[in-house]
Amino acid sequence: MSTLANTPLADLDNDGRLLSPVFKGPTKRNGRVAFRGEIALKYQASLADEKRPPEIKLDQVMTVADVGAATIPFLAGMAPSLEHIKLLCEVLGDKLTADGKYFFFACNLDISLRFQIPYGGATFYVMPLDESTVYNELLELFRIERGDLKKLDTAEKILAVADGAARFKGKFEEISFQRGLEVMGPIKIKENRPV
Repeated sequence: MSTLANTPLADLDNDGRLLSPVFKGPTKRNGRVAFRGEIALKYQASLADEKRPPEIKLDQVMTVADVGAATIPFLAGMAPSLEHIKLLCEVLGDKLTADGKYFFFACNLDISLRFQIPYGGATFYVMPLDESTVYNELLELFRIERGDLKKLDTAEKILAVADGAARFKGKFEEISFQRGLEVMGPIKIKENRPV
């Protein structure tokens, strides 16, 4: 029995899309579950019973969901390209909602750009991510003091970030997904450095 059963994350868990969990399961808040890890967005073609890593994934994911709810109230993560919003929406389907808070960090956006992009019935706060992490960027965006989180466990930190997202009232320039594709840069390929 999945610890995410009866939540909007159950299907993702059952499909094996919730990868490399730092945390996955119930929190101390009644009825609320959390996940921190990766979400597989597109799989490589597999041969026979060979298990391959996903071709495209959403990294540094933080999300919460509630038992009995149909939609995810908060999700944040990082993908190589802004265009992967489309894959994310295909994977999540009707689990996104117009009043949810979704933060999508794209590695191929100029560091000065921030947008709100409506797509798939939801609106994404879209930002670049270069040298930082999703977690650190969200703490800064939501004005959460790092010191206030020091004594919290992983689940409590995810809840604190989700609460910050719920309070967030910031506005970025709203553009269409198509316009986002026009302004994004090429996908950055990490250099093969010797170990």
